[in-house]
Amino acid sequence: MEPGSAVSAILVQGDMNIAATCTVTYMDAQHLLACGHPLMQFGAVDLPMTKATVLATLPSPLNAFKIVNTTETVGSFVQDRHNGILGEFGKKPEMIPVTLTIHGESADKQFHYEILNNAHLSPIAMMATVFNALHGVNEYGEETTYRMNGRISVDGYPAVTMQNMFAAVDGGQPGAMLAAAALGERFSRIFDNPYSMPAIHGVQLDYDIVRERRWARLESARTDITEARPGDDITIEAMLRPYRGEGVVQHIPIHIPPSTSKGQLRILVSDGDTLDHFSRGSSLLGRRLDLASTIAALNKEHVNNRVYVSLLEADPQAMVADKVMPTLPLSIMNVMDGMRGTQDMVVSNESSVNEAATAPLDYVVAGAQVLTITIK
Repeated sequence: MEPGSAVSAILVQGDMNIAATCTVTYMDAQHLLACGHPLMQFGAVDLPMTKATVLATLPSPLNAFKIVNTTETVGSFVQDRHNGILGEFGKKPEMIPVTLTIHGESADKQFHYEILNNAHLSPIAMMATVFNALHGVNEYGEETTYRMNGRISVDGYPAVTMQNMFAAVDGGQPGAMLAAAALGERFSRIFDNPYSMPAIHGVQLDYDIVRERRWARLESARTDITEARPGDDITIEAMLRPYRGEGVVQHIPIHIPPSTSKGQLRILVSDGDTLDHFSRGSSLLGRRLDLASTIAALNKEHVNNRVYVSLLEADPQAMVADKVMPTLPLSIMNVMDGMRGTQDMVVSNESSVNEAATAPLDYVVAGAQVLTITIK
């Protein structure tokens, strides 16, 4: 390496690779200055620094580019500033190891790679590599459904567990794109806390491929009663309409708690995303939790291959960090009122007093219905 030669900053390395290559401006025994411009101008960074060989330059007035091979690792880039990027020889970068396994119909395909540890680019790198892997297998297609099981290991905290299905819904994005976006969203929420830098030391992902579109719309929901008493057991009947298939009826029993107040009781019959939005999503709008609360909230999210029934009572519900406190008495609300000014506590108008669900279904469930009964 010498001034004028090529040098690369690595975003992903291993079975999949993403690198940014530019020119060495200056170097001494400990440091290297390159590019003469920023990559993203993130300031402090931690990216592997490698030698690079330019194989060809393709000139174009629209978009000229070079074809490059990255070679030997020589240190880490530690600064990304307006005037260039600064590398330090001999420094070992901190990367996030990823193991991604795709279980196809004929054989399994496994990828081992590492992505950069950066709050802005790590979610994008995860999305790009997962979509590229799913898109690259022979079973890929617009009709393909993916069953995902995975975990994100964060040092000092419980692992973030992930279990969901992904399929194109009503002509929307393909399942592979939805699977990649869901993983990137979890990474963004882990990094987007203002209190601590997460030390992610491993990601394990497993995808099962089904070569058909496995999703179902919640077409209707009903119950055969209009009145009930506290302590009663009722049954909700939900009709699912699978993609290009016959209707499927699910019966979900649910218990009305003895403490339920008299009056109107709303029953939300929905998919997991709708229930998460009701119980946490709208309450968390604009709030940034600490890392422990973020991981706890992620692990409480509902899967999308079940039908959920939630009883909604017209009493205030408070949420402090990831903890939900339904039907709080006004006396307690007054005592805790000081927390609302600092956004430590968010209050909603309804409380979820009980919840039930079907067994796991082999469909991505979408839709919601609201029923109303009278508690006597």
